[in-house]
Amino acid sequence: QVQLVESGGGLVQPGGSLRLSCAASGNTNSIYAMGWYRQAPGKQRELVAVITSGGTTTYGDSVQGRFTISRDYAKNTVYLQMNSLNVEDTAVYYCTGNFNSYWGQGTQVTVSS
Repeated sequence: QVQLVESGGGLVQPGGSLRLSCAASGNTNSIYAMGWYRQAPGKQRELVAVITSGGTTTYGDSVQGRFTISRDYAKNTVYLQMNSLNVEDTAVYYCTGNFNSYWGQGTQVTVSS
């Protein structure tokens, strides 16, 4: 089993930046991909970014060029650097392992002036 714990959410003004972290524990050897999804009120959950063990990254269209995903393999931690945030980025952000196999509890990101 794998446990994922997110941190770094909060309130930020439009145009600002925020960095999320997600630490994995448990059977981390089974993880080949880590990523982030988000869900805004009244909307479906959507892919934000994913990074594989080989370093391949995939981004959702709405965050391409603004968000950057990275991974520290030694610490079993994945990061999401979010720049140029806008109100449409407001959502609960979930860390995932192996795409949909494992989920964190979520962290709230609110972009508001």
